[in-house]
Amino acid sequence: MTGRFVSVNGQKLAVWERAGLGAPTLFVHATGFHARCWDQVIARVPPARRLYTVDMRGHGLSSKPDPPYSWRRFGEDVAALSLALNLRGAIGVGHSMGGHSLVLAASLAPDAFSRLLLLDPVIMPEEYYTGAARVPHFARKRRNRWSSTEEMFENFSTRPPFKDWEPAVLRDYCEHGLVDDGDDFVLACPPEVEGSIYENSSHPDASLYGVMRQLTAEVTVVRSNKSRMGLEGPKDMTSSPTAPDLASRFRRGRDVVVNFSHFIPMESPGVVAGWLGEAVA
Repeated sequence: MTGRFVSVNGQKLAVWERAGLGAPTLFVHATGFHARCWDQVIARVPPARRLYTVDMRGHGLSSKPDPPYSWRRFGEDVAALSLALNLRGAIGVGHSMGGHSLVLAASLAPDAFSRLLLLDPVIMPEEYYTGAARVPHFARKRRNRWSSTEEMFENFSTRPPFKDWEPAVLRDYCEHGLVDDGDDFVLACPPEVEGSIYENSSHPDASLYGVMRQLTAEVTVVRSNKSRMGLEGPKDMTSSPTAPDLASRFRRGRDVVVNFSHFIPMESPGVVAGWLGEAVA
């Protein structure tokens, strides 16, 4: 994978590309993650395929504007990036917030994507979009400083939800999830950024119910069978935030329920690569 920066909407996004043939695939990560969390999925995709991954604004090596963070802005960034990369008929693979972003991007740049694979996307039931959270999200209290990536890996490897991840994915998450600030290492997605994103997940501007029916792309919604619906707030981050009827809201939607937690690509990158192979076929 070769990296570069692409300027969109006044921000610099870090983008990695693997050269190849055919319609490309764009991978979009979840809140608090980064582009290289897809490395283990990509390693299982035939090398002839052209692939892109991106650090969203506020994450990884990309620009980090001050909060607050609007969910709509992420989708607008993906749409602008797809145009900058000259994507046409691409496959979009998005996890969690990344799935939400791809749906909006596909509505703003309809020629860019022919298929979407949405892995437990944060697109909640329509009635949930009532306003931003009134209290700070607990992500703001995440530990921000680490002496090394190895310390972070050892600390996380025995804790949920990370202990259920494939170890190579956790290593990628730690290796590329920290940046050197001169003294120690700090999170590549600052806690105040991550918290702001979660706090605005239920803002009316984050609702996509006005655009989903317009999409002509084929959409596969993969949902964890551990639903978050009905819980008092997003306390359990391993459960699914996805509206159970989401696939039916698209013209060409398909619903797949799986026995994984919300962290589907972290727990089984091989299965995700298999779904992508089906989409290509």
